Amino acid sequence: MNGIRHRWFSQNLESALKVLPVTVVTGARQTGKTTLAKSLDSKRAYFTLDDVGVLDQAERNPDSLLTTRPVTLDEVQRAPQLLLAVKRAVDERRKAGDFVLTGSANLLLMGRVADTLAGRAIYLELPPFCPAEWLQRKAALEPIDRLFSPAFDLRDWPDEKGNWIRWLLCGGFPPAVAIEADRDRGLWFAAYVQTYLERDLRQLSDVASLPDFQRLMALSANRTGKLLNQADLARDAALSHPTAHRYLNLLETGCLITRIRPFTTNPSTAIVKAPKLLWSDCGLAAWLAGIRTREDVAKRLDSGFWLEQTIYQTLQSWRAMDPANRRLHYWRDRAGHEVDFLLEQNGKLVAIEIKSSSQVSPSDASGILAFKSVLKKSHSLVCGVVLHAGKARPLDKDVFALPWGWLVRD
Repeated sequence: MNGIRHRWFSQNLESALKVLPVTVVTGARQTGKTTLAKSLDSKRAYFTLDDVGVLDQAERNPDSLLTTRPVTLDEVQRAPQLLLAVKRAVDERRKAGDFVLTGSANLLLMGRVADTLAGRAIYLELPPFCPAEWLQRKAALEPIDRLFSPAFDLRDWPDEKGNWIRWLLCGGFPPAVAIEADRDRGLWFAAYVQTYLERDLRQLSDVASLPDFQRLMALSANRTGKLLNQADLARDAALSHPTAHRYLNLLETGCLITRIRPFTTNPSTAIVKAPKLLWSDCGLAAWLAGIRTREDVAKRLDSGFWLEQTIYQTLQSWRAMDPANRRLHYWRDRAGHEVDFLLEQNGKLVAIEIKSSSQVSPSDASGILAFKSVLKKSHSLVCGVVLHAGKARPLDKDVFALPWGWLVRD
């Protein structure tokens, strides 16, 4: 499993460099941003703010780092004021592809960022590897794209053996996936969390108590795939509501969690409006939740949520390939009908329910059918899918039971 792997995301970066003068690539630490940036044209200058000397120069005289173009500036969240210098350089001479900025924090969510480079930059987020990308399966997301075709044929959906627990424990950070032994991988995740708390977090904000923050991380991990109730989370973490809210914002700024918003065509409709909490990396979330081995998974009463978190790893890769036209939502009404994920592409929707069982019935699609009945004409529901551990078959008109095995191929 060792070696540098090609990132699907590289095509996004190459396209962006042809259009705008600044491309900002963010993502959690260890997703591969630096490796991706260094794979660009060898004539491009490269400076990292992890270098103390470069960081000092960026703080004292940021314009001096921009005299050589094109240039890549790595870990720019360490000196947010650098963005003002980039803005001046672009306004002085605008040329597509001149600047690539990378950071282990979402600059748009950072309060200390003085300028967002509006009209000058495109922001892209690099997710961790999903199983298909790690295995270097070409065109591996095509089955998801086929779901948006009105002529979708379930016989075109792959039927392969999957091992979702293996991928849950590994996650998608390259160093972690490359470690075979669960115990050794656990040491890597422990070091990752320690580094995040003691280094990256302090760059984003002053946190009075790191143990409090780590406790909130663990409690948040145990809520993955569930609706986020910040009041309950704050109570369980023994924190004030504003503090819990700020800590969650820091996790999101650090690209570690995502809060998926509910889909609605009418804000006044009777749907649940709380976001759904998911982690960018299922392996990190599992480790934080105390899941270290297959036996730990077997003991969990919420294993279905962890299957959902693992499959989300692929869905976020699908979204990242075309962030301008693809969205992820969920849906739930106050009667309890729910759709785990809604994939949106150019106004078309695909509804997805995820089940761990190998046996499904039409009743497992009740949430999809309820959503279909309230959908407005402004959006088109192409089909509904119940992903499960069994074989493919139709459940209703444009509703199919399909195996999830290929998404977590063994």
